[in-house]
Amino acid sequence: MSLVTTTEMFQKAYNGGYAIGAFNVNNMEIVQGITEACGELDAPVILQVSKGARAYANHTYLVKLVEAAVQENPNIPIALHLDHGDSFELCKDCIDGGFTSVMIDASSKSFEDNIALTKQVVEYAHDHGVVVEAELGTLAGIEDEVCVEAGHESYTRPEEVEEFVERTGCDSLAIAIGTSHGAYKFTPEQCTLNEEGLLVPPPLRFDVLEECIKRLPGFPIVLHGSSSVPQEFVSMVNSYGGQMPNAIGIPEDQLRQAAKLAVCKINIDSDIRLAMTANIRKHFVEHPDHFDPRQYLKPARQAVKDMVAHKIVNVLGCDGKASELTNR
Repeated sequence: MSLVTTTEMFQKAYNGGYAIGAFNVNNMEIVQGITEACGELDAPVILQVSKGARAYANHTYLVKLVEAAVQENPNIPIALHLDHGDSFELCKDCIDGGFTSVMIDASSKSFEDNIALTKQVVEYAHDHGVVVEAELGTLAGIEDEVCVEAGHESYTRPEEVEEFVERTGCDSLAIAIGTSHGAYKFTPEQCTLNEEGLLVPPPLRFDVLEECIKRLPGFPIVLHGSSSVPQEFVSMVNSYGGQMPNAIGIPEDQLRQAAKLAVCKINIDSDIRLAMTANIRKHFVEHPDHFDPRQYLKPARQAVKDMVAHKIVNVLGCDGKASELTNR
């Protein structure tokens, strides 16, 4: 099987009440951990690359790593997606360079400018058999090269989604309903304390999501900034020399609820970074004599695999769904 687009993935996910995991990749170990989990659980997957990842690892290296994953996992559909493309030129470069899906994020621009840039990307992408994700509304937080200060985020306006999709021709739409980029998604002041004294973030705006669904029946919705920032890994980082006070994410039960609706793609990045870093820190403390990267990257890769497997089963609900796409 070669790389695929997300079109059939999303159609099956929408009708089946589950979501496809979109996991950011930066190196070999991350690609391996993600796809090994997907292969064992028969789960379709989106491997996504950010502008920052391309700057770090080089476009060609990343594409070849993903192509290797396709070869090693012939039974699972894999899409290669550009995450948060910020220009036509970047999207074009990825389309020409083998990506099967791109995101053009013009959400910081005016409504009309967002439409104009998105339409330009859509026209070029569709001419080359590539699908396009767009965005309405902006998420707070910092992740990679995306940075929106708290207080400057904005929820998606449901009354705008129909016109936007019709005029741009985009294939999926990322909306803002209260998720946030990075590991520090909310300030303590935005949260409440539960009985155990743990910070609880504000709930997602399901009213906004449901109104978008009404206005775009059958259309795939995307959630960015959807890492849950597991406290076990935050504690592990902190106990082995790290400093991550008040790191908090999106509750997994809310993400599962969204996946049962029209959310067909859920982006996860920070949780992978946390799992890797926590295990590497632990390894260095427990094995101060080790200096071979393979010694500490092996448990880090396993941590990624375990994390992705957990997300597939407990958050996304896409385990066992790959065969529905490959056995036609």
